[in-house]
Formats: sequence, C-alpha cells, structure tokens
Amino acid sequence: MAETSQATLRQLFLVGYEDLKRLLTRRLGSSDLAGEALQETYLRLERASIGPVRSPRAYLYRTALNIATNRRLAENRHLSVSEVETLLNVADDAPDPAQVAEARSEIEALKRAVAELPARRREIFLAAWREELPHQQIAEHHGVTVRTVQIELKHALEHCAQRLGRSRKK
Repeated sequence: MAETSQATLRQLFLVGYEDLKRLLTRRLGSSDLAGEALQETYLRLERASIGPVRSPRAYLYRTALNIATNRRLAENRHLSVSEVETLLNVADDAPDPAQVAEARSEIEALKRAVAELPARRREIFLAAWREELPHQQIAEHHGVTVRTVQIELKHALEHCAQRLGRSRKK
C-alpha cells in the first residue's frame, strides 16, 4: 500500500505541478520560493517512505507549504546585508600597534622614574599604588605619620609626572 501511495503522489505531483506552483505562488507571494519548495517536496517524495495518504493533493500542497515556511524561518535567522555592514563598521576598541608601542614606552619611562625616587619614597609609592595599602598601614610600617605618607606620595607623583612630560597641578 505504501508503494502505491508513493507512486500515486509522484504521479499527481508531476501532472499537477503547474497547479501546485500557482497555488503556492499565490499563498507565498513568490514564484521562486514556490518553485524551490516544490523541488524540495519532490526530493522528499523520492527519499521518504510514505504510508497511505487520504488526500494526496492536499498532502503535496501542505508538504510544500511547510517546506517554504521552514525555509523562510531559516532565512530570517541570518543577518541581512545591512546588518552585516553595520557589524563590520563597529569601531575596534583594541589598541593599534602604535598605541601598544607608545604605552610600553610610557611604562618603561615610569619604571625609570620610580627607580630614581629615594628608597623610602619609592617604597611608600609602591605600597600605595601597586599594593593598594591604606595610608595608615604604610605610615605604621615606616614609622611615620599619615601626613608624611601623603607628602611623600605627592612628591613621588610630581617626580613621575615631570619625567613623563606631564605637569601636575599643584
């Protein structure tokens, strides 16, 4: 019975192709989409094992319509040309090679400037900025007042700014 159904469907498809295409074109609004859906319908008829079908013409029409609907849904998941262009024109926040080289040069200059600081000032500066220790803890460690730590940090920052060619506001 399955062979008869499949053979009947194939025959009906071939004989009624133009009518099916016309109905699908009217429903889908696109002759190309209707043609593609019918082509896929025929391929499914050839590949699939189909059992008995009550209404072969309605079966063919519904199969083609479902294929067209699935194709449209798949196409809607893809980005449009304008969406792709928009994504390609998004600014890249990553630094370019020149910016990377400049940043590395500034880091090296800062390292040299820190190395030039007197030992206690350098230790206070590094404890505050690299280790992020509170001023009170730094003062206790060095046996000085919090105000002295603040003054040492101010002098260290002024020295580094001068070495990097930046003036600090006083």
